Amino acid sequence: MPADLSQVVGFELEPKPVSWNKRDLLTYAAGVGAKADDLNIAYELRTPFPVLLRILISFPDDSFAALPTYPVVLPFKGDSQELNLFAKTIMAKPIPSMPPLDPNRGVHGAQSIQILKELPLVSGPGWTWTTKYVGVAENKSGIVLTAENTLLDPSGVAYAKLYSSSFNLGAKARGEAYSKYIAGPPQGKPIPKDRLADYTFTDQTTTEQALVFRLSGDYNPLHIDPAIGKKTGFGGVILHGLSTFGFAARALIKTAGGGDPRSLKLFGVRFTSPVKPGDKLETQAWEVGKGPGGTIELAFQTKNLTTGKVVLGGGVAFVAKHAAKL
Repeated sequence: MPADLSQVVGFELEPKPVSWNKRDLLTYAAGVGAKADDLNIAYELRTPFPVLLRILISFPDDSFAALPTYPVVLPFKGDSQELNLFAKTIMAKPIPSMPPLDPNRGVHGAQSIQILKELPLVSGPGWTWTTKYVGVAENKSGIVLTAENTLLDPSGVAYAKLYSSSFNLGAKARGEAYSKYIAGPPQGKPIPKDRLADYTFTDQTTTEQALVFRLSGDYNPLHIDPAIGKKTGFGGVILHGLSTFGFAARALIKTAGGGDPRSLKLFGVRFTSPVKPGDKLETQAWEVGKGPGGTIELAFQTKNLTTGKVVLGGGVAFVAKHAAKL
């Protein structure tokens, strides 16, 4: 009898304790390419301009702040400041009707984050990460799982809501096509074909980029051991998809958001092609409408200029454009 994948949808894991400090925020910023002019995400003693001066010249708050995409690494880091074994970080309570999934054959398919409240610079104890499976699809190539994650403070107040999809190559449950979803992130609008991008930002990853990003908690050997990268068909080490995710978020913050990390309210992508440490990236974004809370909606993509391939597609972002510098 085929497995009843409907049992997957709505299944929740036990809440996971998570925490961070300023050093974690600095490490993450470096892992997603922070440069010498990114002091408001890379320098913990950065202080703001006087409030009156900022109002008069329309400058955003330049004080040190967390990059709003930081929570994406928390399910890997958890509540520890020590190294971890990647296989253990992704092991969880068995999901009803799901076959065993091979962690070496799973790829990140999509990721989004909605920032509900600005992250404190130090979490303190009592924060939790919740996971609820809100979608599952099986096709001839494998199974796609979509999870809804929420970052909660000790009082149960939500600070971020995230959706993550993983594609598990070769996994079989029913042996036939199946799909069921009860929730998901906002979908990106098509990129306009009749005009140039409103914002373009080019950035350079380093050959050591993955060595830095892994210190935020994702110690998958694929991102440091060339032998594993060759065995899995990538020809060597590839950069974490979540590092590329952070590079693109920085690109929108530095352009549409005027350099203010607080300007980014929602950010989501599909992962379409791998990046190798040292590759050059270009993010292009188009204004395609109004978003909630006075934001603008952006459709965007990130291209690998080294290979010519789009590495992040279907991009959607809500940015508080009013924060842009004059």
